[in-house]
Amino acid sequence: MNIIVPMAGRGSRLRPHTLTVPKPLIPVAGKPIVERLVEDIVARSGEPVEEIAFVIGDFGAEAEAQLLAVAERLGARGRICYQREPLGTAHAILCGRECLKGPVVVAFADTLFRADFTIDPSVDGVLFVQRIEDPSAFGVVVTDEAGAIVDYVEKPKEWVGDLAMIGIYAFKDGERLERELQRLIDEDVRHGGEYQLPDALRNMTNAGLRFLPGEVSEWMDCGNKAVTVETNRRILDLTSSHVDPTAVTTDSVILPPVYIGPGARIERSVIGPHVSIGAGTVVADCRIDNALIQDHSTLENARLSGAMIGSHAHVDGGVRDVSLGDYSTMQG
Repeated sequence: MNIIVPMAGRGSRLRPHTLTVPKPLIPVAGKPIVERLVEDIVARSGEPVEEIAFVIGDFGAEAEAQLLAVAERLGARGRICYQREPLGTAHAILCGRECLKGPVVVAFADTLFRADFTIDPSVDGVLFVQRIEDPSAFGVVVTDEAGAIVDYVEKPKEWVGDLAMIGIYAFKDGERLERELQRLIDEDVRHGGEYQLPDALRNMTNAGLRFLPGEVSEWMDCGNKAVTVETNRRILDLTSSHVDPTAVTTDSVILPPVYIGPGARIERSVIGPHVSIGAGTVVADCRIDNALIQDHSTLENARLSGAMIGSHAHVDGGVRDVSLGDYSTMQG
């Protein structure tokens, strides 16, 4: 099985954090978003992953090396592919066409999930969905009485169903998907000026392919600061607390669940619940809960709740729910 991860977007809703780090590489509970995503897909597939294609923009050599390392940690070959223009989801997948061979999973890298099912290799495809109360802001699948998908409706104004697509799609035949995506390009089928995956899905469904919904139990977004902090909270709830053996706590109280990374120092502080602190970060005389703090930052005399702090940042004093990017300073 191969995996294609389209992730060329700029992550503008998560600025300032994405000014220095591509959104999929931002750690949540100690691990990059994209690594958690691919890990969970592997767990649902039941078969080994041969190659992972990361479809990116101009992220730079350091980010590319980090992505290849993610693939290596998962026992797969990594491939860097480029989407030079924002021409839509179908175009993004085609940019990773070298991996459109045999079984393939397409996973857009701005979401995390939890699920109890295993991808059925005998069906033509499984589209990951979640049942939601108000589907009007999402792409929704319509199913028949047998549960098979018969149509795809983007942001329905009238009720057609409550199964929202979460951006993860498993296909039995990558070559067939490639042909259908290329057909959109060749025939210049666009919506909003872009080539969209649901158009290819509809064509394949109308041609007789059978796609089934795979309903997830958790759907966690990382689109902006507030939902990323909430996703950090949910991941910590779903996993056990981790305090790295090289982290040092002095005269402090740690309220789980938390993640505290290698070399972090916590002094005279109360940390938790639902706090992630990255490698090498120093926290002194603080009270912090429900927060996501990255690597090699310094926090002093602060009361933080709901905060997201980047790497190499400095916070001194104050009570705040703050979003502070890398290499930034905030006082008082």
